[in-house]
Amino acid sequence: MRVFISSLFFTFSAIVHASEEHQPINPTPNQASQEAQSDFRISGYLETYYLHDFNHPTGDVRPGFTYSHNVTDKPSINLGFIKASVTNERMRANLALGSGTYMRANYALEPQDLQKLFEANVGLKLSDSLWIDAGVMPSHIGFESAIGLGNWTVTRSMLADNSPYFETGLRLSYTSDDGKWYASGLVLNGWQRIQRPDGNTSPSVGHQLTYKPNSKITLNSSSYIGNDKSDKDRKVRYFHNFYGQYQLNDQWGLITGFDIGAEQKERNSSRYNVWFTPILIAKYTYSDRLSFSARAEYYQDKDGVIVTTDTPNGFRTFSYSANMDWRLSNHFAVRAELRKFQSKDKIFEDNDKFSDESLTATTAMIFNF
Repeated sequence: MRVFISSLFFTFSAIVHASEEHQPINPTPNQASQEAQSDFRISGYLETYYLHDFNHPTGDVRPGFTYSHNVTDKPSINLGFIKASVTNERMRANLALGSGTYMRANYALEPQDLQKLFEANVGLKLSDSLWIDAGVMPSHIGFESAIGLGNWTVTRSMLADNSPYFETGLRLSYTSDDGKWYASGLVLNGWQRIQRPDGNTSPSVGHQLTYKPNSKITLNSSSYIGNDKSDKDRKVRYFHNFYGQYQLNDQWGLITGFDIGAEQKERNSSRYNVWFTPILIAKYTYSDRLSFSARAEYYQDKDGVIVTTDTPNGFRTFSYSANMDWRLSNHFAVRAELRKFQSKDKIFEDNDKFSDESLTATTAMIFNF
């Protein structure tokens, strides 16, 4: 694995060097214009948080379906990373190393040497509209990412926490000349994987199709098909994510989403376990500095494909939240959230017993450069 990390650094350095070599010493006006489009950048991100669980569980970790902001009642770092990126007319590359409770939760199945690898990818331009990218990339699924500053809520939705945040593989993407259409096809190592599971020799596939008819509407369809187990225990998983994001006016925005998945009950079976989740988020922008959001969602996985509870009704849970964002500057923000969970079964630890409800309050401070 150390050889793999070293090769990533070598590849990234080679791309930066190639980009610099491509610059002419005495550029013509046209060459100078191309040179201006080349960019090497170092950026960083840090999100700290404090989450209080009013149930006062004996442990300090949220339930197993939570993979972001999952430590309770002590100051924590959800995600911090340093990122180097280079872009020019012909290629692009990103390399980022991260840490925090998000990284520990989401990279737990990866080899130790890869558990800090937040992003590592290289892309080549095939034509004016086509790019091919390879490596560890942000997921093509969903409207939320690991980087909280771009999300409307402090904590992640159940929908986001239980679908891939990142993926590893090859992506071929197309963007229309007018910018209204984006389409991609992907060959992946699995469901949020850097390395394939042991004994797995079959790649997974996916697609993304995004339509932006204007600056106020975004419609997206994304899918995943693959086996995330060994070949011996093969169970094909089918998953589709759809969301629409709408800017209703200068102050109000709306996101609607729906995920549905199905996985074979047994190898070569024609019977499937199905899970699904709808979500609705509304955002009110009071000013450039202050905004508020409200979220309602439901997640049903009664057969325990994604969320295992070992309870009679499986995972059937509602969640509601209210958020406030205060951006003190372009580089610093303070966020607060109150969130409630209501489940069909008693799955939340409550002191020395279990409850079907959970109430949390989260404060986060975010710094980026």
